[in-house]
Amino acid sequence: MGSLQKQGELNMDTRDTVVYSTDKGDQKTTHDILTAVYDALEEKGYNAIDQIVGYVLSGDPSYITGHNNARNLIRRIERDDLVEELLHNYLGK
Repeated sequence: MGSLQKQGELNMDTRDTVVYSTDKGDQKTTHDILTAVYDALEEKGYNAIDQIVGYVLSGDPSYITGHNNARNLIRRIERDDLVEELLHNYLGK
């Protein structure tokens, strides 16, 4: 390829390690996300439990309001992780 590279093209010949970083300060726990989603649904007058159950069973994010970014928040959690977390909490294990 030579020494010239198009902008945005990855140089696979480089020996440098690419570091990927996320802002850890902005990461929310499953509990934080569920609480925020629950509160947003309640604020909009929905039965929050029914709506969250609908989302978990179907995977359809339209069960979750967009109010206070709740729909985007709930999408940060994989549904199987969400069910696992709920069961651990329910069973106290």
